Amino acid sequence: MLRDIRQYVLSSLQFGAFPYDFKSDSDAYKHSKIIIMGVPFDGTATYQTGTKVGPYAILNASINVEPYDDELGDIYSAGIFTVGILNLEEIHTDAKKVIEAVYHVSKGIVKDSKFLVTLGGEHSISQGVIKAYKEKYKKLSVLQLDAHLDLMEQFGGTPYSHASVSRRVAEDLRCKVTSFGVRVVSKEEQEFVEKSKNAVSVFYARDIYNNDDWHEEAIETLEDYVYITLDVDGFDISIMPATGTPVPGGLGWYRTLDFLRKVYTNRKVVGFDVVELKPNPGNEAPNFLAANLVYKNIGFYNKYTLLS
Repeated sequence: MLRDIRQYVLSSLQFGAFPYDFKSDSDAYKHSKIIIMGVPFDGTATYQTGTKVGPYAILNASINVEPYDDELGDIYSAGIFTVGILNLEEIHTDAKKVIEAVYHVSKGIVKDSKFLVTLGGEHSISQGVIKAYKEKYKKLSVLQLDAHLDLMEQFGGTPYSHASVSRRVAEDLRCKVTSFGVRVVSKEEQEFVEKSKNAVSVFYARDIYNNDDWHEEAIETLEDYVYITLDVDGFDISIMPATGTPVPGGLGWYRTLDFLRKVYTNRKVVGFDVVELKPNPGNEAPNFLAANLVYKNIGFYNKYTLLS
């Protein structure tokens, strides 16, 4: 399968600096449970652009992530292989074509029974990966960390906008969506939530930022199989200022991880993405946070799905 994937990706750094002894890239792909792919796209950004360089920033920062985690041990032992960065040179102005390309490559990786980690890029790319997983897992729900609902029918003249990704997932892909950390809502989105209570669940930042009381209720909204999409603007700007739409009042690091840990414990997480990182020159802390977020989630998957 790697040969097919390589037609669509550009070579890149590997995620992390881990002590592997693979004979070749093909051997690495075959024996790695976790596959990482970057998608450098921000074609529908409506405030600050720059998320297209997010995948590179995460990969660059990842080489400084400590391989051993004091909670999860040698996470890398599950095998982590980065197939590269999706080549969008000829389609980068067409969001629909980008999403189709993401779907095409993701479908092959999912078919190979890999745990796919996608690095964005803006949030619109998630729907391509989710579509691939939905074809394999009919009862798939999506858990979304985000400052926004992303439930607009269209935005900026396109239904494939980053502001419409959850609408496409809920309406077109027929996945239940549970969003947490939300603090920006349009009237259109609020009306959609009210009429779609069986499909969309929302946990607002103002209600959850300082407590864990909502965890079980949120997990109960999820199907057995879960895809997690992590928009970094769901975090508070004090720890994540590097995003296209920085909104005050977001979530903290430890409380977010505490919730995600419970999700991995109680549901089968099949893949995840980290999106909307817009690197700020001179400040590597947000990039390093994103890289650690990736590694922690891989660790949760390794401990609570693979090893269990």
